[in-house]
Amino acid sequence: MSRTGVETKLPWKQVPKAVRQQVDRALGAPVTRATRIWGGYGPTPTYRLVLEDGRRAFLKGTFQDSNAFMKNALLSEERVYQDLAPVLGKWMPRLYATFHYDDWHVLILEDLGPQSVPPWTSGETRAITHALAAFHQSSLGAQPPVWLSQPDEELAQEDWTRTAHESQELQTIAALAGAEAQQAVEWLRKISPTIEHAMKQPALKDGPYAILHGDLRSDNLRFNHGQLYLFDWPSISLGRPEWDIVAFAQSVAVEKGPSPEQVMTWYGEQFPLHTDAVESALAWWLTFFAQRAWQPEVPGLPRLRRFQRQQLGILISWAARHWSFPSPEWVEQLLE
Repeated sequence: MSRTGVETKLPWKQVPKAVRQQVDRALGAPVTRATRIWGGYGPTPTYRLVLEDGRRAFLKGTFQDSNAFMKNALLSEERVYQDLAPVLGKWMPRLYATFHYDDWHVLILEDLGPQSVPPWTSGETRAITHALAAFHQSSLGAQPPVWLSQPDEELAQEDWTRTAHESQELQTIAALAGAEAQQAVEWLRKISPTIEHAMKQPALKDGPYAILHGDLRSDNLRFNHGQLYLFDWPSISLGRPEWDIVAFAQSVAVEKGPSPEQVMTWYGEQFPLHTDAVESALAWWLTFFAQRAWQPEVPGLPRLRRFQRQQLGILISWAARHWSFPSPEWVEQLLE
């Protein structure tokens, strides 16, 4: 994992001394080295810690300068580690400690080591995809806590017709294609009825449901000695596994790994996929990124919009292949 990044991340020495002392007490030994960790797309303070006794830990926190999204995300993640360990404990790092001190909220977890992927080799991708199928199967049909978001809540957040309207009838999305914007808007208009139809299908609302991570991508997983671990849980919800795995499949392709179709095939080797649910999920995620990729840059998140444009580009190409639409050559502008 990179030791540098473009997001603003607080050096460990600038964390208030009282907070660092509280970390020492919570772990039962002084921290002798703390390395800032980059890899996600936000400025949340994150560190890999080495303790005086040789143990390691991972720390993430929020403080006064953190925005409301970051603070709420950490609260949600703490709840997951505390409430869902009996169900998901195999799939996530151990929670060592959590505390509040002044304006700081700190979560200390098991350190799972550096990032496992990319690069995405075929063997590694297949093994991780099989493990994701096992993760979904492990909670399929289980009685979830009542606070988990239900499929209706999640799915209702995106609507292609609304996205088209808010993007000036697809013009601002097409503008991402630069000089080929006219071809892009014509292509998007042609596929719109197909996306709208897939979004209206009930497949993603039909059970049985599994617990879904909601943000499956390389920086939110570790794969160590054949065991998959997932973290960063604020987007957790309940729903059809197809919704989760479609998002994962496109993220692998963004990082130059195997194609989304290949990832879905590998997943299907362990967990049968329903075509209607896959199509609904493909349409949903395409809409999700189409709504965001053209928006203004977010302060403090300088890489986010570029990543979302790339994700949109992969999904558009996937949709073209899946529904037999002409190849959108203009999409290369989004993938840069």
